Amino acid sequence: MCLEKFKLTDRNMPKLPETILKTERLVLRHIREGDAPALFAIYSDPEAMRYWSSPPWQRMAQAEDHVALTLAGYQDGSMLTMGMTLAQTGELIGVCRLHHFNQQNRRCEMGYILSRAHWGKGYMQEALAATIGHSLEAFGLHRIEADVDPRNAGSAALLKRLHFVHEGHLRQRWIVNGEVCDTDFFGLLRSDWDAARGK
Repeated sequence: MCLEKFKLTDRNMPKLPETILKTERLVLRHIREGDAPALFAIYSDPEAMRYWSSPPWQRMAQAEDHVALTLAGYQDGSMLTMGMTLAQTGELIGVCRLHHFNQQNRRCEMGYILSRAHWGKGYMQEALAATIGHSLEAFGLHRIEADVDPRNAGSAALLKRLHFVHEGHLRQRWIVNGEVCDTDFFGLLRSDWDAARGK
């Protein structure tokens, strides 16, 4: 695990070095070019993408473009994307991403997705806890934000277990495939995280 302290600079952070985080059941690592097929399997599933801010992928080229964007994000410091892999098999089962870093206010946004075959096993909570703990320390973040479709009760419950606070409801924020959707907004402060861990 890399715990080198970064300083948020002008627009993005410096180039992000290879980061590996290990939990009880998972290894979180940077995305690689060879991950495109596994990512396509996740992002093309209509159930996994039901409450996403864009429709399910239709073409492998979308996965390849996504990998290229992710690799560029490591280079310019604009995104930290951690691929969730099973420690025993190395299978890529999901993604955690921090993005839209704001250096003045030391905050960013968080997104995540998990393969439907692995829902209900606690993997995402395990992965997000590791990613959040690492990022608050390594990047000196003060705040992490997440937005969730109000119908996605599982995701909202997950954020609350990770000590995020529901801070507001935004009406008709997204239009996905012609469907107008609201957003529930959640925020996590560094002080919330530290207090929950007795610091």
